Amino acid sequence: MATDAENLGALEREAAAAVASAPSPQALRELRARYLGRKSPLVALLRGIGELEPAERARAGQRVQAAQQQLEALFEARRAELERADQARALADRRLDVSLPGAVPPRGALHPVSLIEREMTDFFTSMGFAVEDGPEVETEWHNFDALNTPADHPARDAHDTFFVEGGRVLRTHTSTVQIRVMTGRQPPFRFITLGRVYRNDHDATHAPMFHQIEGFIVDERTTMADLKGVLYGFARHLMGPAVELRFRAHFFPFTEPSAEFDFSWNGGWLEWGGCGMIHPRVLENCGIDGARWQGFAFGMGIDRTAMLRFGVPNIHVLFEGDVRALEQFR
Repeated sequence: MATDAENLGALEREAAAAVASAPSPQALRELRARYLGRKSPLVALLRGIGELEPAERARAGQRVQAAQQQLEALFEARRAELERADQARALADRRLDVSLPGAVPPRGALHPVSLIEREMTDFFTSMGFAVEDGPEVETEWHNFDALNTPADHPARDAHDTFFVEGGRVLRTHTSTVQIRVMTGRQPPFRFITLGRVYRNDHDATHAPMFHQIEGFIVDERTTMADLKGVLYGFARHLMGPAVELRFRAHFFPFTEPSAEFDFSWNGGWLEWGGCGMIHPRVLENCGIDGARWQGFAFGMGIDRTAMLRFGVPNIHVLFEGDVRALEQFR
């Protein structure tokens, strides 16, 4: 019968040779089904053991079981060998060649407005100014009334100001922070505020949203001369020691006296911002005695300063999100 040692030995040798030459895990699975599956010769041999004489059954069963165990060991060994080979190939494919030049990842940079804001903040904090902030959606009281702006002032018209629901506006200047900081507190004050403001204005040098910085000092002895000294120091810090300032009389509802100031640039003058002594009525609106305390305020556009500092021809370049333009400011 087929359970004799000669036939079983031939089957083992055939299976061992096939397993040893299996080229892939898939081929090995197919061989396992052929030699150890339900339709394999070994299973057929096991089914035929029942036809043997009782004395031969135990010996034949042990022989077939030993053959099964040996083949299982061969399959497991070959499987592990193929897995190691696959892993070695994968590692070789992904091997890092340290002699090749490294890939340089994209490198970000601060926006030019952020660069100027940081430089401005560093200058004023070095002089003892605190940095304050406030909301961009404001009440008309904070944006106009508390700053002594009459009800018929042109700035309160829709052609200049963005109005939103609930009697609020998008703040038109950072002076609103001045009101919020001074209300409920007593001088002396010394602070700056930087942030986005909104005007209904749009051309090559204006945008409906822009950035502004304002500075305030309130104490018992501050004068217009102190204001000019601060602005001269600030201008020369940003534009160089040769820059000059020019002050022109102007009107702002929240300062008295008021002035606009220009700085020298390429043989001419460029408007930079507005300034003046804080109007006593503004102090009183914040609960501060205008007869005892006085102070000055100034403000200028950060975006225009960045344009001049970095030679940007159009203010909209700063906010169009063109990486090719912005990466030049690294």
